[in-house]
Amino acid sequence: MATEACHLGWDFSTQKLKVIAVDEKLRVIHEDNVNFDKDLPEFSTQGGVCVHNDRLTVTSPVLMWVKALDLILEKMKSSGFNFSRVKALSGAGQQHGSIYWKQGASSALQNLSPDLPLHQSLQSCFSVSNSPVWMDSSTTAQCRSLEKAVGGAQRLADITGSRAYERFTGNQIAKIYSLSPEAYAQTERISLVSSFAASLFLGAYAPIDYSDGSGMNLLDIHNKAWNPACLDACAPGLGKKLGDPVPSCKVLGSVAPYYIQRFGFNPHCKVVAFTGDNPASLAAMRLAEGDLTISLGTSDTLFLWIKQPKPALEGHILCSPVDTEAYMALLCYKNGSLMREKIRDKIAFGSWEEFSKALASTPVGNEGNVGFYFDVMEIIPKAEGIHRFNKHNEKVTTFPKEVEIRALIEGQFMAKRIHAEKLGYKILPTTRILATGGASDNEAILQVLSDVFNAPVYTIDTANSACLGSAYRAIHGLVAETSVSLTDVVKLAPGPKLVATPKAGVAQIYQPLLKRYMDLEEQVLKSSK
Repeated sequence: MATEACHLGWDFSTQKLKVIAVDEKLRVIHEDNVNFDKDLPEFSTQGGVCVHNDRLTVTSPVLMWVKALDLILEKMKSSGFNFSRVKALSGAGQQHGSIYWKQGASSALQNLSPDLPLHQSLQSCFSVSNSPVWMDSSTTAQCRSLEKAVGGAQRLADITGSRAYERFTGNQIAKIYSLSPEAYAQTERISLVSSFAASLFLGAYAPIDYSDGSGMNLLDIHNKAWNPACLDACAPGLGKKLGDPVPSCKVLGSVAPYYIQRFGFNPHCKVVAFTGDNPASLAAMRLAEGDLTISLGTSDTLFLWIKQPKPALEGHILCSPVDTEAYMALLCYKNGSLMREKIRDKIAFGSWEEFSKALASTPVGNEGNVGFYFDVMEIIPKAEGIHRFNKHNEKVTTFPKEVEIRALIEGQFMAKRIHAEKLGYKILPTTRILATGGASDNEAILQVLSDVFNAPVYTIDTANSACLGSAYRAIHGLVAETSVSLTDVVKLAPGPKLVATPKAGVAQIYQPLLKRYMDLEEQVLKSSK
């Protein structure tokens, strides 16, 4: 029925602006996107970004994002999309990117003319026209200086959930303050990509939410407020330019009159705080306490739901986007599917079928043989090369084909379990592992994952997960203040599919093996230095 209410979920990602609409039964009823390179060629981006000559500085033009919103709204309007049905909207942005609003920009935002596209009204509103994004790694000096200011890398992680990272926003702001003090002085508000996008819909500066704010090296993740020592280490008067952070499920207000007049939005349509793309994906997967998602892609990424975080020098802890009492942790590994494919090509004739057959034919625990496979320098641990150990912990140069395949897969998953537990993750009787990404359709690999974690593995369709999570969060935002959980709100959504359960007796095999793996990892790390 064309008059049924719906909710919009937006994703301002690196390469595209995407949107989906879901109806009251959580069915996707509309999808659209704008590809920055293809649809907005005048900005000359490649993959949505501009890599500068130093190869370290990576930015995106702010007006490109604004123009993309103009474009997608016009596309939706001409396709007959009925904006008056939208009850609420929320969204996600690529994490860490920062936008610098010039003095006077807030009045331009509040007085948008419905006769003009947004990019015309806002073209002179930014003191920095090219926003640093998550791919930027030009701020090593600022990272060292921030860690030093607060008492070291571990102390910074204890406060903010992560040691200093080049892409994190505080370090990017510090660089802009040091290289362009005039641009910084002219800035009245600094937004993340998520809060910038929410500001466009609100017609006023939207606050940064706790979850995306945790990716800045500035937010105290325990008391949910900016840390004064971190702010002072980055730039003067920074707290005022950031504004106070808010819970991720907060209703910020109604859409600006601009959208009502130009596109026919309902005047009561609410804007729920936008968050980062990773937190929004966590919402789409409907993780509960003790659950984890593992994305088995080019790189492997773990999302964990944690109650009592233990920040470490590796990985990131962020405030949860769906539960103000909980946290999410992120662990990234560079040697994901490319390493699996390399071994497959080398010893399984390039065939996943051969690879899986060999994997399934070997015993759980691989008779004590353990391997570390790092084609490129790994993030955790910071090591590279291939390192094989027999059951006596002696280094060996080769393994038989089947042993090599199991050593690779078991090793990758044991590492993930060990690092997750170091960050405070606990496997509970109710734990579910949600597997996504390319390797999530390989049953033999998922069986090993289930065995190593001693928990059932499910697969879930995550196409456009940041958009979907944003649409779910828009619905949740409307009722969050009545203590209704996201899980209650989205129980009608299609559930994940069970694909593997742990074999009997695996815990007894992996318990000692995990301990050995941890000790051997320490050895590999020392030999790589």
